[in-house]
Amino acid sequence: MYQIAAFSKRAGVNRETIRYYERRGLLPPAERTTSGYRLYTDDDVRRVRFIRRMQGLGFTLDEIHKLLGVVDRDDERCRDMYDFVAKKLDEVKKQIADLKRTEAMLLELKEACPHEEHMYACPIIDLTLGEMGGDERDA
Repeated sequence: MYQIAAFSKRAGVNRETIRYYERRGLLPPAERTTSGYRLYTDDDVRRVRFIRRMQGLGFTLDEIHKLLGVVDRDDERCRDMYDFVAKKLDEVKKQIADLKRTEAMLLELKEACPHEEHMYACPIIDLTLGEMGGDERDA
């Protein structure tokens, strides 16, 4: 068992993060000593590390909360986990497609630039305005 200072060090987060995770329901309320000090276990350390890892992969705290709810349930958790992962995979694929479209647009804009330092008209702005449906500079 660890008090909050040792726990935060082992888990790699600060004390306020631990308290915040408890308030959000990501971390179960800690046991308390008779004098009121929080006590944490190795399972709590693993849970916090899992939360941080999921955040590093782009999951929001709300998504992690749902994911932990699936993990914490014994019944039907495999099916629920599959559904959760499949939904997140679809979202990531959509983000990748959006990023690829953005990349293609930026490459096109970059290629349109003649690399002249002193230009009156900027072909990147002209191309962008053209995509918006007309030359906005005349409005």
